[in-house]
Amino acid sequence: MTVKQRLADASYWVYDRMRHKSAFESAAQPGTAPDFAGLREHKYALLVTFRRDGTAVPTPVWFGLIDDRRFVTHTEERTAKVRRIRRDPRARVFPCDPRGKPLGPGVEATARILETAEERDQAEAALDSRYGRTRRVYDKVMVDQGDMVYLELAPAT
Repeated sequence: MTVKQRLADASYWVYDRMRHKSAFESAAQPGTAPDFAGLREHKYALLVTFRRDGTAVPTPVWFGLIDDRRFVTHTEERTAKVRRIRRDPRARVFPCDPRGKPLGPGVEATARILETAEERDQAEAALDSRYGRTRRVYDKVMVDQGDMVYLELAPAT
């Protein structure tokens, strides 16, 4: 395991312990918003994925929007949320604060891992336009860039 992976694992552990208790309560509730427009004014989103037994697992993430119909984020490929999405593409997204406290209605969504370079470039541009240098510095320090995947969510139909 690399130093960056150990650092990331430690930060995930800290973030898990800091997660707001209402994140879990809201994650279990269905989304009512029709699209991601309610996220425009927020810096964080609560991405909810589902375990095999149906348990909702909330994770605060940085995100970008490509119109109000596509939500993008990136994460390390080895994370549990990626494994859960590969198995079950159902997801929910709520606007939230940095600790995951929901700040508005959620959206029922379908997630997928972006495969083409063009899709990943578009997702990166959306993230970069939203967070700029702050995210780039964080990623350089905390994340092994070779193991990143981009996720795209669209409102479920």
